[in-house]
Amino acid sequence: MRMLYQFLIIVVISFIGEMLNHFIPLPIPACIYGIVILFAALKMEWVKPQHIAEVCRFLILIMPVLFIPSAVGLIKSWDLISANLLQYVVILMVSTVVVMTTSAIATQWVIKHNKNNKK
Repeated sequence: MRMLYQFLIIVVISFIGEMLNHFIPLPIPACIYGIVILFAALKMEWVKPQHIAEVCRFLILIMPVLFIPSAVGLIKSWDLISANLLQYVVILMVSTVVVMTTSAIATQWVIKHNKNNKK
């Protein structure tokens, strides 16, 4: 019953994200709204980490299974993808480097900022 309650919290937040996506005409995916709402709820302590910890661990455990529909979609679209494969590979490589670099810079900034606050 506890996991059902935890899952309900995540589903409600996801639903609110879907509703925001429906009513706000911005090109932002609904899942991003949901992540921002969950972050805000955790930061303001409306939702405590222990309120969703078990379900989060479970979802991380089954995450590979959740990618199967996407992989099947790629296989079904292989005819369209193969025609532009080089472009996809270049975009994938460039975006990977950009994300890794941005993440590294952000992480270093947070670590430095936390060290300065502790002093």
